[in-house]
Amino acid sequence: MEAPVKEHEKPIVLPDDEYNRTLVHNVHPTSWVNPDPTGRYNIVVIGAGTAGLVTAAIAAGVGAKVALIEKHLMGGDCLNVGCVPSKGIIRASRVWAEVRQVDEFGLHIPPGVKYDFGAAMARMRKLRARLSHTDSVHRFTKLGVDVYIGSCRFSGPDAVVVEGPSGNRTLQFAKAAICTEVASPAMISPIAQAVSDVESSAPRSSVRSRLDQVRSPMAGLRRVGVSRRAGDGVRGWFVGVS
Repeated sequence: MEAPVKEHEKPIVLPDDEYNRTLVHNVHPTSWVNPDPTGRYNIVVIGAGTAGLVTAAIAAGVGAKVALIEKHLMGGDCLNVGCVPSKGIIRASRVWAEVRQVDEFGLHIPPGVKYDFGAAMARMRKLRARLSHTDSVHRFTKLGVDVYIGSCRFSGPDAVVVEGPSGNRTLQFAKAAICTEVASPAMISPIAQAVSDVESSAPRSSVRSRLDQVRSPMAGLRRVGVSRRAGDGVRGWFVGVS
């Protein structure tokens, strides 16, 4: 009988292949030890998505003392579940759609040609892993940013506590930039929980007969387009959009 997998040993991103291991090594390295803060930060940036990364990089570039805090994966939605993955599989879906129309260009595809969605997803993961260095812990450290991996909470008007596997760190700051995606609990209804989110659909290696999407319009519509080009019935649920 195999020993149970400890929580910290479970893969952070599935499937646990070479591409996702490269991704995790860059944007959430398991061996990362949060630095010990030295003095007061000019700015603490909470959230290492697109907004947080740009804020931290610009502030460090003009000489500010910067701390960047990320609980999950640096790069945020854009790198991990949004822009990059969507565009990777959109490219494949466009090719599939064009193949169905090649007869009018004089190219005849024999019957029985199969669409390998698993291969398209593997290509997406390879591209994402290659691009992940740009948003990596190591790159931002070289830019002069102190990177902290872990959840955080405000402990005062000018301090946050970062809770990480290597122990808690208290960061003092002059300014704080909250660059996170905030969702009200009311937005996560039973319907939203019952259907799939972009994040849970990203690791799939096959197209379901019906794919429901819960997300912002941009990411959701991209996935809807992919599914329809693949000949899939699809329905979109867009939550919390004004």
